Amino acid sequence: MILSQMISSMTGYAAASADTGRGTLGIELRSVNGRFLDLSLRVAEELRALEPMLRETIAARVKRGKLDCRLFFAENEARSAERLNAEALARLKALADEAARAFPGAAPLRLADVLRWPGVVAAASADEQAMRAAAEGLCRQALDELLAVRAREGAKLARAVSERVAAMRRRIEEVAPLVPESIQIYQAKLTERLREALGSADDDRVRTEIALFAAKIDVGEELDRLRAHLGEVERTLAQGGAAGKKLDFLAQELNREANTLASKAASQAVSDCALELKLLVEQIREQVQNIE
Repeated sequence: MILSQMISSMTGYAAASADTGRGTLGIELRSVNGRFLDLSLRVAEELRALEPMLRETIAARVKRGKLDCRLFFAENEARSAERLNAEALARLKALADEAARAFPGAAPLRLADVLRWPGVVAAASADEQAMRAAAEGLCRQALDELLAVRAREGAKLARAVSERVAAMRRRIEEVAPLVPESIQIYQAKLTERLREALGSADDDRVRTEIALFAAKIDVGEELDRLRAHLGEVERTLAQGGAAGKKLDFLAQELNREANTLASKAASQAVSDCALELKLLVEQIREQVQNIE
């Protein structure tokens, strides 16, 4: 079957990184199946302002799935652009003097303690616009890779579903010609039992009972609805796009008809067919749970 649009899985992983001069900016995207788009962001503190852009960029291209996005920044080892923050140093000195007066016997601050104090060493401020542009570019690059992975996985899922749909069609067409004969055989057995129980004098009642029971065990409508649902599954796969929810609904309907077929089976052949159909439907449901 040739797909006009791609069926996508909800599972995938992608990563991208770039050197900004100050350090390495990187992004990771991980997605698994989910009923809706569930986006979780883990962003380095200095990049918090980029969160709205990341959400908007991702939501524009991903419709379903639990997606984790991690944006991080690793500074270069060479920190020549760093400088001491005079204001932070002054505040720290004032605090140290006050503490020394309160605790005269305490040891003074060491140089290493001063340099580790939050805010004392200030890195050169990054160009916010340049960082935003770099992050957006990386996000789009990672999304391209993620969607390609999901599309490849989706193609495999679509083939798996199509194979099971074809198997269901073959099984239905194998059993359909056997249905009228199985009904006739069962009617003959039932007629004999009813006549033994009621006596031959009430043939009209026997015929009425037979007609009512024949209607109950006729599975022609169930087979027709199964064919219709299978056709809709094939059309949905051919259309592609975000088809997971519709395919999941169709799988539920297929399962409903297979259950009805099993309950109305008047022969072992029909009963076996219903069981096989239920197994195939369950396999379809397992596959479509991961389709976007």
